[in-house]
Order: sequence, then C-alpha cells, then structure tokens
Amino acid sequence: MDIMKEIEEHINNNAVVIFMKGTPEQPRCGFSAIAVKALIACGENFFSVDILANPEIRSALPDYGNWPSFPQVWANGELIGGGDIVSELNKNGELKVIISAAVKSDAAKQAIPDNV
Repeated sequence: MDIMKEIEEHINNNAVVIFMKGTPEQPRCGFSAIAVKALIACGENFFSVDILANPEIRSALPDYGNWPSFPQVWANGELIGGGDIVSELNKNGELKVIISAAVKSDAAKQAIPDNV
C-alpha cells in the first residue's frame, strides 16, 4: 500500500489518532508522553501509531500534514498539533472539547447505514 494512503486511512478511520514515538503504555520520548497523558485525561479512546516501528510513516508524515515534528495528534481528520500544543489545549480545557466532538462525530458517521 502507498504510504500516504496508509497515513490517510489511519487519520480518516479513527476519530483520534496520535503518531508517536513508542506506545501509549511505553512512550519513547517526553513529548509523546506529554501528548498521551493529555489524551488519556480526555477520557476517550484514541488510536496510536508507533513511528519508530513504522519508519516509512515516520519519513512521510511530516510531508502529509505539513508538520515537521512528532508526536502528531489528529482529531476528526484535522491536525491538532504536537506535544506542546496538545498539552496547552489540555490545560485550558479545549482538548477535551475537541476530542469529545471528534469521537461523537465519528460515532454518528458509523451509525448511518451505508445504503442511505
């Protein structure tokens, strides 16, 4: 599969996705740990991609999202930002609103039958 298509599928098929170094259970950089902690505080499920285990994604994602660093948090198909931005949004309460809205929007899309 084309790597850009794979990235797009991760983003479009998950309400919230974080491309990070390591896993939520074992982040392998401080910024990834900060972003995961903020996402967990929102109380919603999210999908993660370990860019260290996926070097092609690690190489292509900065071009895809026009964002040079990791982690990258995406919600409802939109780039939210990296560790610092996500942390700041969490501190001021905006992250929970963004993440909750993305999860609700995704649930509503999945509830619509394909034949409608």
